[in-house]
Formats: sequence, C-alpha cells, structure tokens
Amino acid sequence: MTDRQQMNVESFNLDHTKVKAPYIRLAGVKEGVNGDRIHKYDLRFCQPNKEHMDMPALHSLEHMMAEFSRNHSEKIVDISPMGCQTGYYLSVINHGDYEDVLRIVERTLQDVLAATEVPACNEVQCGWAASHSLEGAKAIARNMLDKRNEWTEIF
Repeated sequence: MTDRQQMNVESFNLDHTKVKAPYIRLAGVKEGVNGDRIHKYDLRFCQPNKEHMDMPALHSLEHMMAEFSRNHSEKIVDISPMGCQTGYYLSVINHGDYEDVLRIVERTLQDVLAATEVPACNEVQCGWAASHSLEGAKAIARNMLDKRNEWTEIF
C-alpha cells in the first residue's frame, strides 16, 4: 500500500487490516467551547472486511443499545451504527473512564440478552420498523460478550 494522505475522519486513518475484532477503543476526544469533552469509542463487533452484521440484527441491536445503555449512564450522547456494518460508535460526554465504558457496554449487552422485545420497533417510533431481528441482535450480543476478555486487545 502506498503512503496515504492523513484524512479528517479518524477511522479512515486506522489500518483496518491490522485490527482484531471484537474490541472497544477510544477513537477520539473533542473539546467544546465550554470545556465539555466528548469521548468517541469504536465498538467493533465484527472483523473488518471479513464479516459483518446483517441489517435487521444491527438495527435491533442499535435500538436496544441506545435505549438500555442510558439505564447505566447519564453520560451517553449517542450510539450510532457504522455503515460498514461491523460495529458502532459510542459517544459519551465528560466521561473518559475507559474501564467504566467497558462495564457500561457489558451491562448493556446483558440487557439485550434479557430483552423480550426490541424497543420502539413500530412505525410510529422507527423509520423502518419492518427491518428488525430480536434473535439476530441477541446472537450478536452473545458473541460479543463471549469474547469480553478480548475487548481491550485492538491489534
């Protein structure tokens, strides 16, 4: 590979052939004009360019993580799926405790396994309510939790 130009998006500068999923890594910190700090984490569930989550399962897992994570922290700003379908970005405000973020994700995924339905899985609250899979989301969560001891090993 030739030398690549530094890009504006942090993940575009990450060599996706060198990472080892699953992992959770700090992808960046942004400071606002009033001193608030947003920590963005890369929650990588699947090995880039080798596997991916199917959309109904990814969509349901997004709904559940977005809802359930807020039961474990008031610092959650957002959980967003990656377009490549290999993971999510988790953004937290004024909370740089990596170990606590790992605990929040672990508890959230345990909540996913205990869920009996996908929150907001209806036409009033969701833009594509027909595209969900509770069982698929649980399978992804179970796989991630089964590899909990690997989350801090990024390369």
